[in-house]
Amino acid sequence: MNRLLTICYYLLVGLILTNCRPDMPDDVQLVYQELPEQIDFNFHVRPILSDRCFHCHGPDENARESGLRLDQKEAIFAPIPEKETFAVVAGHPQKSELVHRILSDDPELVMPTPESNLSLTAEEKATLIKWIEQGAEWKNHWAFTAPIKADIPEVQNTEWPRNEIDYFVLDKLESLQLTPSEEADKETLIRRLSFDLNGLPPTPEEVKAFKEDTSEQAYEKLVDRLLASPRYGERWAWEWLDVARYADTNGFQGDPTRKMWPWRDWVIRAFNQNLPYDEFTVMQLAGDLKPSPTTEDILATAFNRNHTYNGEGGRIPEETRVENVMDRVETTGTAWLGLTLNCARCHDHKFDALTQKEYYQFYDYFNQTSEEGLNGNGMIPPVLDLSPVEDQQEVTKLQEYVYALAEIVESAERKKFPREDGLPASESKAAEGLEGVASYALTYEPADRSSYFLSQLGLFFKEKDPTYFKLIDDLRTAKSKRDRRASQNLQVMVMDELKYPRKTYVLEKGGYDNPRLNEQVTSNVPAALPPLPKYIDNNRLALAQWLVSEEQPLTARVTVNRYWQAFFGNGLVKTIEDFGVQGALPTHPELLDWLAVDFQESGGQQSGGRQPGWDLKALFKKIVMSATYRQSSKVTEEQLEADPENKYLARATRMRLPSWMIRDQALYVSGLLIDSVGGPPVKPYQPEGIWEEATFGKIKYEQDHGDALYRRSLYTFWRRIVGPTSLFDNSARQVCNVELMNTNTPLHALTTLNDITYTEAARVMAEKVIEAKTTDNERLAYAFAWATSRKPGAEELAILNNRLTNLRAEFANDQKEARKITSIGEYRVNQELDEVDYAAYAVLSSLLLNLDETITRQ
Repeated sequence: MNRLLTICYYLLVGLILTNCRPDMPDDVQLVYQELPEQIDFNFHVRPILSDRCFHCHGPDENARESGLRLDQKEAIFAPIPEKETFAVVAGHPQKSELVHRILSDDPELVMPTPESNLSLTAEEKATLIKWIEQGAEWKNHWAFTAPIKADIPEVQNTEWPRNEIDYFVLDKLESLQLTPSEEADKETLIRRLSFDLNGLPPTPEEVKAFKEDTSEQAYEKLVDRLLASPRYGERWAWEWLDVARYADTNGFQGDPTRKMWPWRDWVIRAFNQNLPYDEFTVMQLAGDLKPSPTTEDILATAFNRNHTYNGEGGRIPEETRVENVMDRVETTGTAWLGLTLNCARCHDHKFDALTQKEYYQFYDYFNQTSEEGLNGNGMIPPVLDLSPVEDQQEVTKLQEYVYALAEIVESAERKKFPREDGLPASESKAAEGLEGVASYALTYEPADRSSYFLSQLGLFFKEKDPTYFKLIDDLRTAKSKRDRRASQNLQVMVMDELKYPRKTYVLEKGGYDNPRLNEQVTSNVPAALPPLPKYIDNNRLALAQWLVSEEQPLTARVTVNRYWQAFFGNGLVKTIEDFGVQGALPTHPELLDWLAVDFQESGGQQSGGRQPGWDLKALFKKIVMSATYRQSSKVTEEQLEADPENKYLARATRMRLPSWMIRDQALYVSGLLIDSVGGPPVKPYQPEGIWEEATFGKIKYEQDHGDALYRRSLYTFWRRIVGPTSLFDNSARQVCNVELMNTNTPLHALTTLNDITYTEAARVMAEKVIEAKTTDNERLAYAFAWATSRKPGAEELAILNNRLTNLRAEFANDQKEARKITSIGEYRVNQELDEVDYAAYAVLSSLLLNLDETITRQ
């Protein structure tokens, strides 16, 4: 009887659904049968609406057609304006206007419209119909909801997982009927770990010690040693410099040099000290606003002065200043929120729930620093002086004189421009007649006005008020003298906060000179995200603390995802920079959220009274200790067919080493690398004429000599308009960059085969190999082990021996060419070596340094 009732129930439900379901074309009906049993709004429906509908029916009010909005729950279920229909009626596709429009053949009715050049596939139409049929459950965008540390899933193969990561990965693999790969051999693992955690390969001795350590703790001991190495900070600082758009010059025509390297060294220290990521964030965005900030707190804020700076002649200062503020907004959005805030600079965001007004509310946080958009000398105030005390004292004396004159000017302006306390002189009625720069100069206190502002203000009053002009001109002269002396010191551009807040307006179409004066805004965070706490001093410090608060759902996810990309080639969300509705969906959403929450909770020890959490080394250790990370990268045809991009991680990902790591490896393997941490940038080998061509002959590259030639790539001088020529596939450091680039062109091989850094490294490596071993077989095996971290097989050794024999014959017949090979670079030449042997081994070393296996992280 119960079975009969059950059958009747399902027949009834099927009949009801059939009656509710519209007549579908054959192609839609066919794919409907293949859809998942349950349609999920975030993973199946919103991507369709975002791609095909939001442009005309999304967040941007100015672009919205027919008053119809499909990006909000209240709107999609509400009556369509001026019509007696609803876009979506939950459970009733037949009554839903959306369904009628997507199935229509009438070009006047069908959606998307023919003019949009967009269309829906049969599967997408079927998905929308089935979603409505199932009740049209609406969900907020997944990335805007708080991550949850889900229960560890149950798996069939309980022997494989080593930690929580593996259970989530294996659960997905088993659902796809895929099997994880075997663990990589020990040589591969130590090489992979050494590059991933320290950016350099292991020595043959380190490989041997790891292979001989048969204890269960051998792998973990290796991980802990690499995490504790000072090279760890250098390796991970590189990617943060790309995020921070770090360079040693301003950019643009003239490209003046700046002294920002002390901030780069701060980053290295922060990683090596394992500074919790929340503190790392707060210090860089608002260290200057912390109670009693230290020099390190203020230095950290150089992060937001790393942007390009346009100081070209004729440039309008306010245009430069506004562009710099926008850069800070958009860098923060990319690095911590994974949102394309730049899309809301000129209008409401086309896809995400971000309005133009909210963009400028966010902008207001960064609009209150005293940077003026003036001066292109590379050290634009505000600056932090890190020079020796005696040099600082000289500048301090000059500054005290400036302050004294500024007080005199301030006193005179109190009478000349009367106004209420707390307001700048520009707010006085007596200042209403001023125009342009002269008027703008009065928005600053006299002590904060640049020499240029003072000169323009003085010119305006030179004839009108000679007494006031004299005060202004004396202050300008004192400031210019102070600036000239200060420019000789080690000054780093940092952030500060204006005493009198600058007014912030929505800028029409993002134009610096087109503020909507009726739309003044104050600092706030986007409404789509959790609000700021009440009763706080709402400044940059509040914003920084909000970014790393427990309630804010994006920062932990975005950070974990970016670092996952470094270990696996792709993030769990492939669009590293975009967690909005147009971004890719996570391949392992539960794993991403589990890691995000675990990251916030991580770190077993409290220090300085703070609670544990945001521990990067703990995150990295969790990743590299997993069975997922330890897999072999060998791929079968079945795996390649089922998952060509390795999204589901049934194997390790082979990745070509970044160019900076390839260079560092060549220096290290040869024995040339000067392994010291920090210091001013260096200028290694570079082809002649590159800088001259980029600067119309005004700047000439002056190469360094000695140890400076052989430092890690991290310390190479970075000219903004033409980056280091030995690097490829790297961020240009013009704007914030979080994506890994990976291309393959003949130019890359031409660099690693012919650039003087590599050819010199090859001949110095040859010397090391010849002196270390006696026989050819020993030398070849030794060189091969340095280059690849493993011993050569018999066939490989035979090929190398054959090549060595041929090279000896060639150079014996052409000793002039041998002499060329053995004298490349400035490193001293060992005159005691046989020239023919020396050249033969040098070319063979170059071959080894260019092996695919050598330049690829297996």
